[in-house]
Amino acid sequence: MTSSRDLDTYRSEFPVVQEQLYFNHAGVAPTSLRVATAMREWVEDLVQHGVRYERGWEARTENTRRLAAQMVGAAPEEIAFVRNTGHGLGLVAEGLDWRPGDEVAVASSIEYPSNVYPWLHLRDRGVTVREMEPRDGGVTPETVAAALTRRTRLVALSSVQFASGYRTDLEAIGALCERSGVLFCVDGIQSVGCIPVDVKKSRVHFLSADSHKWMLGVSGVGFLYVDRNVLPRVRPVLVGWRSTTDAWNFNRIQFELRQEATKFEEGSHNYAGTYALGAALGLLLEVGMENVEARIRELLVHLDSELRAIGCETGPSPEHRAGILTFLPPRGEVKALASYLSERDVSFSLRRGRIRISPHFYNQPGEIDRLVEMVRAFSGR
Repeated sequence: MTSSRDLDTYRSEFPVVQEQLYFNHAGVAPTSLRVATAMREWVEDLVQHGVRYERGWEARTENTRRLAAQMVGAAPEEIAFVRNTGHGLGLVAEGLDWRPGDEVAVASSIEYPSNVYPWLHLRDRGVTVREMEPRDGGVTPETVAAALTRRTRLVALSSVQFASGYRTDLEAIGALCERSGVLFCVDGIQSVGCIPVDVKKSRVHFLSADSHKWMLGVSGVGFLYVDRNVLPRVRPVLVGWRSTTDAWNFNRIQFELRQEATKFEEGSHNYAGTYALGAALGLLLEVGMENVEARIRELLVHLDSELRAIGCETGPSPEHRAGILTFLPPRGEVKALASYLSERDVSFSLRRGRIRISPHFYNQPGEIDRLVEMVRAFSGR
């Protein structure tokens, strides 16, 4: 386990700490100097040399694919690059061979819209969204079991709920889905980069996440994992030259789709994005996801204790927590407190009537103390 002092050496990678108390990684994270350098490297190459070193761009992109696979315990051939989480979920929703009467189990009342709309969009294909009833801001294995019917084809869930911070028991639900012969699709944006993720251990068939939150990357690039055993069942919604087995041969037409997840990549890569994603993932893997998780947990335990001591209501409980803590001030003046904190250069989110705090590994306990002192001062006015 890396010490707190060792983690603090990475703090210089994030100049934002000189300007703000940044606790909004569940929203939009600041990126690192390392990521900015990687993006500039590709742009400078393009500016100075045009397409001369395109093979290097491709090699760098394939290395990013390997890092993404390592991040979630998958194989590189199970990883496709996508623009964002919704893009990946949409590829799954539109690509499966649905039949009229099929059902998708979704907890629409608590899910982020990106994990609701792709399934609702299937109504004209005869697919029904079957609602799962949340408990304490999340979905339990018991909730999923109660929603399953003989018509259920797929369960769609977030690994961590964006508003409440409730951490889903992916392993238990994955095992349930496997026993029931149901596909399991995960919106992973609130877990990848925050806690260790193992898609194989959790029996996940699909996971989509983009990099501008916990991965500490940039908007516009992410990845979709598709289990190799179900890849043949997902038809690409869009196809292009890169979707095919003889992609770089432009002198003939041979329409044979790739067998890997790369069949979902229809055209030219976003190289600036893949360079950035590679640098972001490399940084997290260098730190170690176990160390990242431990530091975030330490910060949230401290924050939870201090906020409760001044009369705040907090959630979720530790056993259902990943990287998010939400709270209400003692007098419940949430919007007023939000304005008060924003005026004092605190970055956070207001979600469904609660303040949402989401620190990362480079944050420090002293920053938590400064936040708590502001809440105390506001509450004592």
